[in-house]
Amino acid sequence: MTTVEAAIAYVQRLFHDDSGGHDAAHTLRVYRNALEIASLEPGCDREIVALAALMHDADDHKLFDTKDNANARSFLMENGVPPDRIERVVTAVNAVSFSRNRGKRPETIEGKIVQDADRLDAIGAVGIARTFAYGGEHGRSLDASIRHFHEKLLLLKDEMNTRAGREMAQARHQYLADFLAEYEKETAGGEW
Repeated sequence: MTTVEAAIAYVQRLFHDDSGGHDAAHTLRVYRNALEIASLEPGCDREIVALAALMHDADDHKLFDTKDNANARSFLMENGVPPDRIERVVTAVNAVSFSRNRGKRPETIEGKIVQDADRLDAIGAVGIARTFAYGGEHGRSLDASIRHFHEKLLLLKDEMNTRAGREMAQARHQYLADFLAEYEKETAGGEW
């Protein structure tokens, strides 16, 4: 089994019971998005991209109470990844979070790719579904979830790092905008 295959199995175990939009399916979509973008970025290290995409939520502060990427580091060490490559994976992982990296661009091409891949999964039809799944799990009202669109999701298209990420974000962003227009139309008149 390759390290990437082992990482896929690991995240499937790690996120097996998540129902708030950070499940294994999310991680695998980010992984696929990252590989698609990486195929168009000749200067990147595809193994670092793959492992960072797969590990990007393994220590997410919203999901785990770990320090210094403990879950990701432990998995990578147990699977024989050399220390210098572990640091490259962790550097890319640490560049992904929207809330922790607001206004900052990743320093490495691998970080840029994985950040774009994760943000792509936050917009479009899947992004809408994930927003309401997370909101429901955390007791957010529909209106609070809609505010999240304006506070974060609608901003993501213009914060993509790679040309492929920007191109992929266009249609997904438009889907968000169309959804919000329909939502506002259907809820016009406010509360009773």
